[in-house]
Amino acid sequence: MNPPIKNALISVSDKLGLADFARGLSSYGITIYSTGGTRKHLEAEGIAVRDVSEYTGFPEMMDGRLKTLHPRIFGGILCRHDREDDMRAIDHHRIEPFALVVVNLYPFEATIAKPGVEMPEAIEQIDIGGPSLVRAAAKNHAFTAIASRPEQYAEILSQIEAEGSTTFELRQKLAAEAFAHTAAYDRAISDYFASQLAPEAFPATMHLSLKREEILRYGENPHQQAAVYSNPREVGANLVTARKLNGKELSYNNLLDLDSALAIARGLPDCGVSVVKHNNPCGAASSDNVADACRKAMEGDPVSAFGSVLGFNQPIDAATAEYLSTPGLFVEAIAAPSFSAEAVEILTTKPKWKSNVRLMQVGEFTDSRPEWQTRWIEGGLLVQGTDFGDDPEAEWTVVTETKVAPELLAELKFAWAVCRYVKSNAIVLCKDRALVGAGAGQMSRVDSVEIAIKKAAERGPGSVLASDAFFPFPDSIHEAAKAGVAALIQPGGSKRDQEVIDACNEHGLPMIFTSRRHFRH
Repeated sequence: MNPPIKNALISVSDKLGLADFARGLSSYGITIYSTGGTRKHLEAEGIAVRDVSEYTGFPEMMDGRLKTLHPRIFGGILCRHDREDDMRAIDHHRIEPFALVVVNLYPFEATIAKPGVEMPEAIEQIDIGGPSLVRAAAKNHAFTAIASRPEQYAEILSQIEAEGSTTFELRQKLAAEAFAHTAAYDRAISDYFASQLAPEAFPATMHLSLKREEILRYGENPHQQAAVYSNPREVGANLVTARKLNGKELSYNNLLDLDSALAIARGLPDCGVSVVKHNNPCGAASSDNVADACRKAMEGDPVSAFGSVLGFNQPIDAATAEYLSTPGLFVEAIAAPSFSAEAVEILTTKPKWKSNVRLMQVGEFTDSRPEWQTRWIEGGLLVQGTDFGDDPEAEWTVVTETKVAPELLAELKFAWAVCRYVKSNAIVLCKDRALVGAGAGQMSRVDSVEIAIKKAAERGPGSVLASDAFFPFPDSIHEAAKAGVAALIQPGGSKRDQEVIDACNEHGLPMIFTSRRHFRH
């Protein structure tokens, strides 16, 4: 049974597209009932609205806390149109049936995301009537349609135009989305209270409420299905909410690599650029201008850079785009805070790849970063604090007889910033604030050293070396000395630290212990 829609109850916080939707409903002869700010918004748009308080005979009270919680409202939503007793009841009590309810909830999550929000302000954004209306309409979806998101308006209007009602299939789908909406809302409130009343690093119960944004072509391999979900609690520059200015759809691997590229670029000083291949940096550089940083980053490992993805911590200008258009260069995707109009024009017309390159505008970087890192394993979820932020240099110690020359200190800082984003065992060689050689993911640290030296080739002499964790043996130091490395930085902490220090002293190499490691498995 698909009851004709004669009345619609509308009470929303998110008013996106509402006026056009309500105007469409009115054009089909549907009477709109509304409250408070929603009623004023619609009236300002010239749309006829019947006030809920006038209909119920009961005024809004307590600064709007009490508006729609009334039998004449809920009776109209919950009545079963195929039950004679229900229909007699609404006739007897002069209740109007509501076959369409349009409700979304107070912006609780947006409120608690604001800096410095106190609990009383958060509590006022806990919706009471809204969830009750949504759940009532969703429960009675056999007869009542519930719209909880602006994206649903077009399909609802289309069905009303065609039939004067909605189909059961649509109402069932809307009900499922509505229950997901209220469940996520309640979880957000529960998590907030848990964090306020028992602030622990890790809550006793963790709830994930994610929204599917896109089905991807496939996962890491063609036989794997994949999708990307957004976390509404994460704000700031990221790939999920980025604006794609050009290019093919993003793949699972593209997103993983771009996320790493952005994280690396964000951690670099000045104008920073990263070049990522298979989730490891094959190039990274800092300079006083973006174009120069991009050139140095791409020259870090030109062979590996072919078909890579790039991350920038500054807007991309025309000079950078001109460099990337050099014949022979090819990149899959680029993520940056923004692109100048000239840069977009160049990148989408001059290189051979033209329309294929994905240009992702992520917005300006802010101080907001994810609080946790998660990884699924069979049976559950691993959760840890994120490894972001600068290491306290006050804890750094020069442990060798040879001290670090001032000009090498900046190089060591740069190398340390890059090294934390390379898969363990991680070794990087850097020179002129650019990555010139990286050894990643090896089971032996000395193997990583040898790979990094091989990658650096003739650029090795005078470079500095960073290691994400301690050297278990002095063999890596001897290899670095043979390659002409000028200084080293590592966490320290091995029982053979003194042997490693002695090896550095033997070769006259300065070395810094940071006291903090950066494994990246």
